[in-house]
Order: sequence, then C-alpha cells, then structure tokens
Amino acid sequence: MSRRYLFTSESVTEGHPDKICDQISDAILDTLLAQDPYSRVAAEVVTNTGLVLITGEITSKAQVNYVNIARQKIAEIGYTNADNGFSANSCSVLVALDEQSPDIAQGVTAAQEQRQDLSDDELDQIGAGDQGLMFGFACDETPELMPMPISLAHRISRRLAAVRQSGELSYLGPDGKTQVSVTYEDGRPVGIDTILISTQHTETIGDLTENSQIQAKIKADLWEKVVQPAFADIEVKPDDKTRFLVNPTGKFVIGGPQGDSGLTGRKIIVDTYGGYSRHGGGAFSGKDPTKVDRSAAYASRYAAKNIVAAGLAQKCEVQLSYAIGVAHPVSIFVETFGTGKVSDDILLKLLQEHFEFRPAGIIQTFDLRHLPAQRGGRFYQNVAAYGHLGRTDLDLPWEQTDKAELLKEAAAKLSGAMA
Repeated sequence: MSRRYLFTSESVTEGHPDKICDQISDAILDTLLAQDPYSRVAAEVVTNTGLVLITGEITSKAQVNYVNIARQKIAEIGYTNADNGFSANSCSVLVALDEQSPDIAQGVTAAQEQRQDLSDDELDQIGAGDQGLMFGFACDETPELMPMPISLAHRISRRLAAVRQSGELSYLGPDGKTQVSVTYEDGRPVGIDTILISTQHTETIGDLTENSQIQAKIKADLWEKVVQPAFADIEVKPDDKTRFLVNPTGKFVIGGPQGDSGLTGRKIIVDTYGGYSRHGGGAFSGKDPTKVDRSAAYASRYAAKNIVAAGLAQKCEVQLSYAIGVAHPVSIFVETFGTGKVSDDILLKLLQEHFEFRPAGIIQTFDLRHLPAQRGGRFYQNVAAYGHLGRTDLDLPWEQTDKAELLKEAAAKLSGAMA
C-alpha cells in the first residue's frame, strides 16, 4: 500500500541569535588557526540584549583580539544600528577563557603531530579528542545529495539574506527562520505542502504604516524574490495547494539578541540534515579539527555522499564512534534503508578500505588545520550559518565525490568475489 506523509525541516539566517554565536565562535577559530594551525580551540559564545560573552578553552601561540573579532562579525551580519537594541559598536563584549585541560591534551597530542604528511604508523599514534558518535548522510533527493526539506529551508534562508544584503529588500532585518514541509510518497518527495518564513523587518516600509499592508507586501516580495528562485533547479516545486505562511504572529520587528538569547551549538539539527538523519549530539562551531564531533561528522558525510554518488544506494547513513585518545573508530556502521544496490556488508568493507576515519588522518585528508590560512583567514565561519553540509556555494573538501568511480568499480569486484 502506498504511504504518503510530510517531513519538515527548518533553517535560520545568519542574524539568528544562536547563529551569531556560532559565527563568532568559528571566526575565532579561523583567526587562531590562520596564525597557529595547531591551536586547540573550544570557543563558546553567549549573547543577549547588548551583551556578548566569549568563553571556553583555548591553547594557542596566536595573538588575537577577541573583542574585535566579535564586533567585526556582528557588523558583517548586519547589526550596526544601536536603535535596534543590539549593535556591533555598542554591545558589551566580555572574555573569559581558559587553556585546554591537560587531561584532554594528553590523549591527542603526539610528538610528531605538528607535521604534515604523517605516515600510517604516526597516524595511529594520534587519538581522538573526545569520545562520541557521529553520523553522516546522503540521499539522491537534490543535486547536492541532501534531504529535500533541509536543502530547501537553507536555500530560502540564504536567499533571504542575499536580498537583504543587496538592498533589493532593504526593509528586512538580519534575524529570520524558514521551514519547509515536503510531501513524500513511498519514500520519495512529490510535493511542497507548506513554506514558512519568519523574517525581521522595519516598523514601516516606505509609505506603508498599517501592519496588514506591511505584511501583505512582505509576503508578495518574498514569494517573488526569495521562494521562487530557491526552487530554480529543483524538480518538485510549490503549486496552488502549497501553503505559504509569512510572519504568522503578525509582525517581527524586534529580533536578534534583543528578542532572544543566543548560544553556540544550539542549532545542531539546522547545521546537519534537518532531522531527516540521526545525529550524534555534538555541535560543530568553535571546535578545532581534533574534536571528532566536527571532523568525523565531515568524514562520515564524505563517505555517505560518495556511496550515493557512485549509485550504490539512494540513501546512505554512516555512523562512526570514538574513544578519547584512541585513533581508530570504536565502530563503523552503514545503513542504506533498503535502497542499496549491494549489501551493507559490502559497503562497510568499502568504507574500511577506501576512507580515512582516524582523526589525524581526517585532518590530513581534508587539510583542516590549514584551510583558514589558505582561504584568507576565513573558512569555518563560512559554514557556521546555512549548513555545514551540502553547500554548493562553498568549496568544501568533504563535499567532493572524487571516490565515486573507485567505489563503483570496487563494489563490482567485491560482489563478484562474494557471489
């Protein structure tokens, strides 16, 4: 019997209070790694009306001005008007940082760590920075091999920011949230049930002062300039049955940290797969690459994406788990939800043979320590909003599908040998 259901995912814009914190945390990480690629960083940020608190544990040879980093990022996001209750120039920025715990450091530090091109034996000597479990996922629902609900929510959020920053819709504010409900039939997306956008805006728009007129204009503008462009290369599009909700409370003038507090790492589902795939629970932003919460989540996405890109499954989820101070994963699990063209056992053998899951090996494969310096001092902060995964607008090493052909050939050989 055919099964029809809805699945919903949300995104938030760069001006959302939690995302402000994520971006400041990753801007700090970028600055430290650009000067000292072996910095140990766990940067946490809290924000509220008129306040930013930078805390966490950092050990680095770099010399940085944390207050300036925070103010520059806040201004870049768009909070420059003190009348709105939160501004880059007027907010208080407090700094309370410690060094990394020596008990943690001893589990991941090895004499040869601060070198590139480590040998296989040397990679075995550098352990994970923490215990934990991470998931990577890919599916063939969108060109970037991401679940359609989160992909569309991010596309709309990015477009919302673009029309604000370009001045095309200058009345929009930095804070906003999007949500998309996709209709599925027998596991495949077939329609768009609901699109929801809540976006910060000015009290008046041009000559419009009545709230009903303001909301009507916002709704019309967003449909034309934000929603429709987001579906340009997506086969499943909104139709006359799609509900389009904008600012359901009636207005959204007070936003950002004035409207709600923010915290680094509180949008882990937005950062990954929108709830469509499982999540290990660890946040990404503000963490250097020795933290497997971040680096192994990227590695597992890379593995799952290449399996789907190779045509070996329509959906693939990879789980990794680690013990602090131990190099090799404690476990590796692969699941294709009945869509695999070969058995999951074969896919597991392919993962073990063709992918690097040791923490130091992941760092070396993706060059995670040196990318901030190579890209002008900003890399991690670019993924701190609008998703760490499935980003076609950024050149991310874990989004490459360079192993797809290799996996296809290796799977054929393994299948023949096991027949």
